[in-house]
Amino acid sequence: PAEAPLPSDPTMMEFVDPARVDGIDTRTIAGTTGSRIHVTYPSLPGAPALTDRLREEVARQVRAFTGKRGETGPTREFNVEWQITALSSDMVGVRLRSGEYGGLSWRNSTHTLWYHHAGKDSLGSARLLRDREALSTLAGMVKQRLAPRSPRVNVQAITPTEAMFDSIAFNRHGDLVVEFDDGQVGPVSLGRVAVAVPREEADPLLSAAGRHARLATEEAPRRAWDGPPIRAFAEAPPKAFSNEQGTVDCTRVKCVALTFNDGPGRYTADVLAVLARHGARATFFTLGANAAAQPEDLRRMRDDGHLVANHSWSHRNLSSLGTPTLSEQLSRTQSAVASVVGQVPTLMRPPYGSMGPEVSRVAEKMGLSVVKWNVDTRDLLDRDSRAIERRAVAGAAPGAIILMHDVYRPTLDALPGILTELGKRGYNFVTVPELDGLDAMEPGRTYYAGRTVSPGAEPGVSGRPQEASLFRQDARARRSAAR
Repeated sequence: PAEAPLPSDPTMMEFVDPARVDGIDTRTIAGTTGSRIHVTYPSLPGAPALTDRLREEVARQVRAFTGKRGETGPTREFNVEWQITALSSDMVGVRLRSGEYGGLSWRNSTHTLWYHHAGKDSLGSARLLRDREALSTLAGMVKQRLAPRSPRVNVQAITPTEAMFDSIAFNRHGDLVVEFDDGQVGPVSLGRVAVAVPREEADPLLSAAGRHARLATEEAPRRAWDGPPIRAFAEAPPKAFSNEQGTVDCTRVKCVALTFNDGPGRYTADVLAVLARHGARATFFTLGANAAAQPEDLRRMRDDGHLVANHSWSHRNLSSLGTPTLSEQLSRTQSAVASVVGQVPTLMRPPYGSMGPEVSRVAEKMGLSVVKWNVDTRDLLDRDSRAIERRAVAGAAPGAIILMHDVYRPTLDALPGILTELGKRGYNFVTVPELDGLDAMEPGRTYYAGRTVSPGAEPGVSGRPQEASLFRQDARARRSAAR
């Protein structure tokens, strides 16, 4: 009826705000050899068996992706993000959402794992059911509910196996929700296929763990994790800046900008401690999803004089995305950062450094300057801390922008040596906008390095800019040249 409220989709689930979980941190698996790979998964305090199971599962998925015969190339991409589906003192559920791009279409899959604190045991989704008979009964219920959607959904493909039913959770009303991977029971173009079985029908099928999982879903301290809202400000949040900006004059002294991607993560707090001991400041290009999980690290970045910048929400290859998804990847991170530190980022770095005209256009519209780098420590691929240190020191020059990642142990191990050696050589460590010539960075432009200080230059006189292609590139000019 026209006057009745529209019903919500019963297969939609709310997720627990990860910032409510004390001691949580994110783990990262990444690589760019042959294909672009970026995986994050959580480490929850008091649940080591779950962390191990999550690591094993994402590693299995990465091996399956990289092992596909005849499929290689820089356009291929594999990405995993996560949500907490339920949380209590007794049970926790983690939903892995994997995405794969092989050059034609993006394909999503889900895998939900559970942890029972009492038994200190990690559980696959099928363990929420009483036994194999219950799994067969559930498969029949799911077929019955999907039958009206035939012929697009192939109900005959649904079999009572653990592999088929590897993503089971509950909605806010306690109904059981079964999710299928894209292409598993129908064409990929069909998108997400999921079924909600009403609570009263699902109850007899649940194991003891399943009943605990449902209760954990209902009791969880929750807020839908769909991007933290921008907190209330009397006026618009100010643009992001370092509270130490202006304390170093890079026209008079040698400066470099250390930049860190992909955090906050497991080692970010230690990286911040090392920087503080050396009186160094840096620019952190954070992932929105990680920022939502570890807000305290962002607050410390702000308070210690660092600069927090945008590295997208979940590390997708932005140049392969349509405008709505591209905009969402950046805007959700803007919101996440602003809600935590009270400042709106003015810099962004595209994942994998992958650019295109639309990325520049959207960045310009959002007031974001694009920052790349001219010194790559290769800490993403080479986990030798001494080699990372050598590359950073050898590549350093006044105005250099040095690329590192604050989510890997070798980078943390290399950092003290980098700071000590470059400090001996007279370098000051500043945020990117403080490099001479970048104090008025323009939205939509791409910056690779600051200006150099010419040998023997008089104090106060800037050296000549580096080669134009290394300094910055105007987005509009690049689009014109592309046309």
